[in-house]
Amino acid sequence: MPENNENIPTDAASPDEQAAASAAATAAEDDWAAAMAEQASTEATASAAQIFPAFGEPVGKGSMMGELDMILDIPVQLTVELGRTKITIRNLLQLAHGSVVELDALAGEPMNVLVNGTLIAQGEVVVVNDKFGIRLTDIITPSERMRKLGR
Repeated sequence: MPENNENIPTDAASPDEQAAASAAATAAEDDWAAAMAEQASTEATASAAQIFPAFGEPVGKGSMMGELDMILDIPVQLTVELGRTKITIRNLLQLAHGSVVELDALAGEPMNVLVNGTLIAQGEVVVVNDKFGIRLTDIITPSERMRKLGR
């Protein structure tokens, strides 16, 4: 690094002042050199191979469960879809208490179960202890999900 003695006029400063300014610039350069050396040693010890296992390496079941534990408490939204319909705003504004809206799903047809808007299963409605629930009858595999996205 170049010395930063530009702010000190050479004709007005005494030799002692020039020496002090030169020593301060050298100390600043030493601090930078030490910081750069520390960063280089840290990068060398924490390589990507130590952080992420290579593809094809066997991963222990215990370590995989430890990684899975990190995401188990993340909340997701589960939605059961009875059916859909399209109506005009005029008909929407005419809805009142007791109005019936026709859906595209047939009675007895499996209901869609979505997690964060993605279809993951289908099931049938059940009543348990005076509450509605859904009994899963079909789980959608990832390949089936991809096929449905392509449609």
